[in-house]
Amino acid sequence: MSGMDDREKGLEGRFAHDQELEFKATVRRNKLLGLWVAGQLGKSGEEAQEYAKTVVKADFEEAGHEDVYRKVKGDLDAADVDVSEHVIRTKMDQLLADARQQIMSEG
Repeated sequence: MSGMDDREKGLEGRFAHDQELEFKATVRRNKLLGLWVAGQLGKSGEEAQEYAKTVVKADFEEAGHEDVYRKVKGDLDAADVDVSEHVIRTKMDQLLADARQQIMSEG
């Protein structure tokens, strides 16, 4: 019975670790996305960093990625910057993959 308990605890630990890594990757993706959108909006330096923080915060409004998409699309539209839904969603996917790779390489 002890072996099964150990295995179960090991699986729970791995699941928690994987969830933590995915959370970190999502936060990093949102920051990278925010920096990219900031560039589209003509922001740089500290202004771009501050904008990226608002994108990270937007992800805590609801589960999933739609809140982030709506935030950046709304900001781009408000600034009359034409970026399609497809481009934004593709960028989000690409940056999530980049963020996962960065986190894994950091150990």
